[in-house]
Amino acid sequence: MTFDFQFPLKKERVLAVGLMSGTSVDGVDAALVEIEGSADNTKVNLLKFETLEYDEDLKQRILQLCKPETSSVDEICEMNVLLGEKMADAAKKVVSNSEKSMDEIDFISSHGQTIYHMPEKYATLQIGELAVIANRTGCLTVGDFRPNDLAAGGQGAPLVPFVDQILFKDEHKGRVLINIGGISNLTVLPANASNTDQTIYAFDIGPGNVLIDEMVRIGTNGKLDYDESGKIGARGTVHESWLNEIIASDPFISRPYPKSTGRELYTRTYAKELYNAGIKRNYPFEDIVATITYYTVIAIVSTVKEQIDPDYKIDEVFVGGGGVHNAFLMGSLQKELSRPVQSMERIDFSSDAKEAIAFAILGNEFLRNQPNTLPSATGADKPTVMGKLTFP
Repeated sequence: MTFDFQFPLKKERVLAVGLMSGTSVDGVDAALVEIEGSADNTKVNLLKFETLEYDEDLKQRILQLCKPETSSVDEICEMNVLLGEKMADAAKKVVSNSEKSMDEIDFISSHGQTIYHMPEKYATLQIGELAVIANRTGCLTVGDFRPNDLAAGGQGAPLVPFVDQILFKDEHKGRVLINIGGISNLTVLPANASNTDQTIYAFDIGPGNVLIDEMVRIGTNGKLDYDESGKIGARGTVHESWLNEIIASDPFISRPYPKSTGRELYTRTYAKELYNAGIKRNYPFEDIVATITYYTVIAIVSTVKEQIDPDYKIDEVFVGGGGVHNAFLMGSLQKELSRPVQSMERIDFSSDAKEAIAFAILGNEFLRNQPNTLPSATGADKPTVMGKLTFP
């Protein structure tokens, strides 16, 4: 077959599928979007959103690859192809459930699945083979974004803030956008910020849902994967003395930005140590979940108050990611931040689809041969055009 494609992309309006599989390893999020324009003139319309969930066996296999002591090169090779198949399936699923067809899709843009991230070595690895996605869908496929930023001396993360400043900056109000996935991260958007403005900062904060989910899995012997709506945590008591010990022992939270992290720091082994520490203190299961939930809360709150508030006037706080569904977590954030904390829906944007949409936009910038990084967020020496291209 022949493939008609002009580089850089010249079309004013495109249809794209953004794919995201995050630290929580729940499945592949797929967002079908219409994108008009580029850079600061970008407009995006979410047409359909779907999640292709991983079954428990696949999830456990992926998690084993995130630990050097249980990973192996043959398993990584096999999983790279298998996740490529899953990501292709997710793309086909979101399109088939829309009013569009695959032959109308201009490109697919995939984050892949991070299995290890070593910014101090300028190295990272995301799997989910692009060639498989392109072949199975028949679509031009973009992915493997992080290495270009790392090669330029950056952290390779966070990448979504580039999109945050395009879509969510406000002329009059300073905003903090917080994403609570497996890891929590934030973007600081001063009033009337631009992507050339060095006052835009973004970085990983610390644990998001990753440790809360592990507490629930351990405490229910795997019967539950997460604290639905925060109901378990809400029934518990937060033990401040233990919480203070945990926070004090975490070197990442107080580390100056730019910084990024993942499961290589907040490991399952660490989660088991925390759970066992709670049991030794004779704390009930609900108290352990409540205290570890507050670990995420205090990590976010202390970061905002100590590293953001002194320098920026922040009028609004918006939250996206899976953590937005945890009512105990969201209520605790609002209480501790002493200001309104709202979901992305308040500004007419999907909390769940936000990161998948972001990678569609990053792919759009790549195909237009335009920088799609924010050096003030990643610490890179210069803006780069991140991504790699695979033809079907």
